[in-house]
Amino acid sequence: MVDVLVIGGGNAALCAALMAREAGASVLLLESAPREWRGGNSQHTRNLRCMHDAPQDVLVDAYPEEEYWQDLLKVTGGITNEALARLVIRASSTCRPWMYKHGVRFQPPLSGALHVARTNAFFMGGGKALVNAYYRSAEALGVQIRYDTPVDAVELDADRFIAARSGRQRFEARACVLAAGGFESNREWLREAWGQNERGEWPADNFLIRGTRFNQGVLLKHMIDSGADAIGDPSQSHCVAIDARAPLYDGGICTRIDCVSLGVVVNRDARRFYDEGEDFWPKRYAIWGRLVAQQPGQIGYSIIDAKAIGRFMPPVFPGTKADSLHELARQLQLPEATFVETIRAYNAACRAGTFDHTALDDCRTDGLTPAKTHWARPIDTPPFFGYALRPGITFTYLGLKVNNHAQVHFGGRPSENLFVAGEMMAGNVLGKGYTAGVGMSIGTAFGRIAGTQAAMAATHHTGVQRAEA
Repeated sequence: MVDVLVIGGGNAALCAALMAREAGASVLLLESAPREWRGGNSQHTRNLRCMHDAPQDVLVDAYPEEEYWQDLLKVTGGITNEALARLVIRASSTCRPWMYKHGVRFQPPLSGALHVARTNAFFMGGGKALVNAYYRSAEALGVQIRYDTPVDAVELDADRFIAARSGRQRFEARACVLAAGGFESNREWLREAWGQNERGEWPADNFLIRGTRFNQGVLLKHMIDSGADAIGDPSQSHCVAIDARAPLYDGGICTRIDCVSLGVVVNRDARRFYDEGEDFWPKRYAIWGRLVAQQPGQIGYSIIDAKAIGRFMPPVFPGTKADSLHELARQLQLPEATFVETIRAYNAACRAGTFDHTALDDCRTDGLTPAKTHWARPIDTPPFFGYALRPGITFTYLGLKVNNHAQVHFGGRPSENLFVAGEMMAGNVLGKGYTAGVGMSIGTAFGRIAGTQAAMAATHHTGVQRAEA
């Protein structure tokens, strides 16, 4: 019997496994994916949002706790546990030396990379390099790793973990960390969560999955059915407007379209439906998936002109290009007259100012609904470009309730030897919305906590204190 069983193979699971092993516990990690697809959604990430009170290596200026908290508060609309959120924020300021020790390297953000040189530390080689570094370190420390081992059930004695099951295989341990992700690749569950809209559509049928195909939510559902306390709305997720030509699974970061704030977005009826210039893109990009999901056919179109080229990270696939608005509408199969009128009305409403895409500038519309409150410039310089957008689900927010020791709860009572980290508990901090890099902050903070506490529960055989957050 091992001391600590870690179920999952992404960032949170690896942080838990490494911390538990460093604390002296024997550790077995079960990853549902084959080795070549290991790492969950973490393989698709590229940065970590970090609190810091002064410049630090790849981070410029300062990003203090209160500003980080206010950014999180704004995107979640207050649907967050402040104590746990602040725990994550503070942990983000101290984790990088530990990450570096385990082989993770950082680089300054590339030019045009979402203006996050102050708030986010970028992984050298992206999330895949981070995952590989952690696996190398785990193997060197003696962590046992089993691939192709999806866990479908756990055995409990009241609120105490006994063993996990993967088909006919059974794994006993003195303590366990659940870090197996959400249910974003379970299309039936997504369909159930989103339901049918007033047009008779099932929006989830048109979703693409930015992340791993292996996050089916089987263990999450099993835990909820077994009486674990749940938190979060199953329809809430990190949902981004991505290129409609992206693959069904594992498109990752490269499928995102980053020019939304530089132009306008219209639906299939060629009408605008939201303020494209509401706030900086890193803070608001993740609202656009849900916005597009609410439109007819779950599709939108990001429209820019030649002035926007060079001001955003170019997507993998080239946009639809035309020398006139009429031609662009025809190529995108949008109602031509309505499209041209929408752009004409927008152009007429633009008020001249000093354009600055790195600041909340004074280029706005006047008398237009919905307004564009920043970076509003007429779309009048050919060639014109259009990018079809679909909702891209990264990870879901329905999860298990935790406290500051990452303990799973049953009827309000925290378990002494069962812990949870990553997407399976992110809904404690993310009730809705998203801001760049915060998912990795949550996974790193709670993965490290869960691993430490699991090792303590396993090796001391006394469990952790029953603290609530």
